[in-house]
Amino acid sequence: MIKLCYSHLHNFCKIVHNSIIRRRCIKIRFISLLGIVISKLLIFISNKLYKGGTNFPGKVALKFDKNILSKISRNYTPILVTGTNGKTTTTNMIYSILKNSGINVISNSTGANLYTGIISCFLKNYSFFSKAKNSYAVIEVDEANLKFVTERIKPEMICITNLFRDQLDRYGEVNTTLNKIVEGIKNTPETILILNGDEPLLGKMNLPNKILYYGFSSRIDNSNKTNVNLDSKFCKICNEPYIYNFTIYNHLGDYYCPKCGNARPKLDFSVNNILNIDSTGSSVLIDDKKFFINQAGTYNIYNALCAFSVSKLLGVRDKFIYDSLKTLDSKFGRQELIKINDKSVKIILVKNPAGFDEALNSINLDKKSKSLALLLNDNYADGTDVSWIWDVGFENLDNNTIQNIILSGIRLYDLSIRLKVAGFNENRFSLCDDYDSLLDRISKGNDSMIYLLATYTAMTSFRKFLNNKGYISNLW
Repeated sequence: MIKLCYSHLHNFCKIVHNSIIRRRCIKIRFISLLGIVISKLLIFISNKLYKGGTNFPGKVALKFDKNILSKISRNYTPILVTGTNGKTTTTNMIYSILKNSGINVISNSTGANLYTGIISCFLKNYSFFSKAKNSYAVIEVDEANLKFVTERIKPEMICITNLFRDQLDRYGEVNTTLNKIVEGIKNTPETILILNGDEPLLGKMNLPNKILYYGFSSRIDNSNKTNVNLDSKFCKICNEPYIYNFTIYNHLGDYYCPKCGNARPKLDFSVNNILNIDSTGSSVLIDDKKFFINQAGTYNIYNALCAFSVSKLLGVRDKFIYDSLKTLDSKFGRQELIKINDKSVKIILVKNPAGFDEALNSINLDKKSKSLALLLNDNYADGTDVSWIWDVGFENLDNNTIQNIILSGIRLYDLSIRLKVAGFNENRFSLCDDYDSLLDRISKGNDSMIYLLATYTAMTSFRKFLNNKGYISNLW
């Protein structure tokens, strides 16, 4: 009798417990769905009123469900791209190649690479009625945010472009940046790593992941010299200075340590030869196949090589890679060409010495008469310490073809001093305290080509200004 009563009581408790669990699950699902609905509504409103919304919808969704990313990304195979320079362009290249080859793919192509921006990207593409099948998500990820992303999703691949000093007030030195990235990788040991083999910090990675390397198997010129401003010049094993068989730019190249023997790893994908490089792009041999990259500069060859590596691993045919790299659409301040009346303005994002130097080198490839506009801000997203401009090689800029130099942004006077020290005649400077005067100066200039180099918040705010004036149709 007692056993019978106990049995009934036990069954009753199980029914009540399961009922409570089901109600909780229903409540959780409802809260998640409510968060998705409200966030998608915010995205719709932002697109209509503000021409885009990148982070705020993701912040709102997190208030409803802290695990929202794992749920809305469930039907995608993620490929993550991180590193200091080239994340946005590399992401755009991979996205374009996959899309042109017929693969279903989404991407945060605007460069909204913080955790909330990535959530917003998946929210924007989330469907209540049809689930994406065999779809990829090529996602740019901020270095410090990688660990938050890989806690929720397990990517098929993680690509790392390079590691340079950047936003020292936020990241510190390059080893700190590397440690933040490694934290994220350790969350997902099954993920394939696609790494820049010419980056010394990415060699000898003590990780269980499968690692593939890309890099240059041949030199661009006969130089193997390094300058004093290298961002990583000491062996990560024994701290002896590296020796280079050749350098590509900054500390990227074919390196080795004369003391312990640590050297560049074997390359799985490589640039065999530079056939031609000018202001319109580069003609190169990658794995002995000819490709034209319609983005100027050596750094964009690295970006294209990374995109090539990912594409080959996914089995994409060379034809689609070739066509995509040849016709790539420049976006969001990454060599983006804008017409202002009869002037052509090429906007190039700059944020650290290594990237700035490469941007100046790409400008030197243009032998025609031109003007230069430099915009420097010191907001949080730019890095509040602007002392890095003294490590930029403005002295190497070919100023014989530069007629005018236009300076703007919060720290325009810092720029003017730096350029004067670099040997530029201050009589050629135009100081513009606001965007109206900057636009007026561009419009009334003598040169039909203006290269506009800007830090992040200067670039985004000036693009917003141009959008309001009707010169840019798509803000994001």
